[in-house]
Amino acid sequence: MKVRRENATTARAGAGPGEPAFFQGIVRPDGRVGTRNHIGVLTSVNCSATVAKMIASRSAAPAERFPNVDGVVALTHDTGCGMAADGDGIRLLRRTLNGYARHPNFAALLVVGLGCEVAQLTGFDLPEGTPTMTIQGMGGTAATVRHGVELIRDLLPEADRVERVPVPASELVVGLADTGTGGHGNATLGAAADLLIRHGGTAILAGTPQLYGAERLLASRAVSPEVAGRLAERFRWWERYAAPAPDAPERAAARGGTSPLTAVHEYAEPVAERGLVFMDTPGRAEVSATGQVAGGATVMCVTTGDGPAGGCRPVPGLNLAATGAAYRAMPEDLDLDLSDASVTGERLFRLILEVASGRRTAGEELGSGDDDFAPWQIGAVM
Repeated sequence: MKVRRENATTARAGAGPGEPAFFQGIVRPDGRVGTRNHIGVLTSVNCSATVAKMIASRSAAPAERFPNVDGVVALTHDTGCGMAADGDGIRLLRRTLNGYARHPNFAALLVVGLGCEVAQLTGFDLPEGTPTMTIQGMGGTAATVRHGVELIRDLLPEADRVERVPVPASELVVGLADTGTGGHGNATLGAAADLLIRHGGTAILAGTPQLYGAERLLASRAVSPEVAGRLAERFRWWERYAAPAPDAPERAAARGGTSPLTAVHEYAEPVAERGLVFMDTPGRAEVSATGQVAGGATVMCVTTGDGPAGGCRPVPGLNLAATGAAYRAMPEDLDLDLSDASVTGERLFRLILEVASGRRTAGEELGSGDDDFAPWQIGAVM
């Protein structure tokens, strides 16, 4: 495993089953725990994407002045207009954006719209005091960028006043995604997920089309008939929607480990339960990760057989090679080779704790992840 630059933080996985595990987390005033400290520029519509990127790039926080700010991140997407004003599509978009707006990895947030879009800012449930503006309301692109840069420069000093403190691993929420590896390497990830859950944390299993065919296996681990029923309903929805036919669903399900299934959520719904949670997402890694981050994931683990899945800011994403060939082909893009027999679930769990404590992933070192915010689009496009 390649050693990457680390912050001055420590993480401890525990020497025995009775010893607790900790990471160096960021505790927000309301008690939520983050793993990164970003300022976000969130867009309501694709029409404000360029302005958001301009604001973020011109507000870049100098590391020497604001060492505790991980960056100013523009989260842009290609929807928000040309869609129905009600129905699943816009409800899902709003739920995703609301989840990001309340994510503990953001110290502060600015939300930018155009002004005439279907997804009006007034329809979102943003944290109290979140600054919002529209390009039309501000008088155009240049004026909006100037005002946005001023707002963020005012937010930077307060965002920098954070420190990492020891936090139990039970506060971690780890998302599990797969780019389509056929399940190779997922057993190691599943073992790490079991360790996290044993320490009281939460793992999110997602990517319903990849898991089609393994639903009975997952249902047998449900903690209640209600959880099993919700799981069955999500798989029936996919039967009507796309008739999925995955490769090796049992191996794909292995990334969820062997723990009991405590809850089932639709895409981007807030995850409050601990243990193994299922979230209904598409299989595409960027879309799946976006839903899991919106639900509260603070670290993402993505297995890949043919290259990295990118990033998932504001959350650190571990890109895990499912095969030795994938790791040898792109070693600087990947964090760990799961096909290596020396890589155990415990080793991966320790790496997750280190990343949660501030250790930078391969994607973060490369600066990837800015363009991987991909809300799931459902419904007619007009």
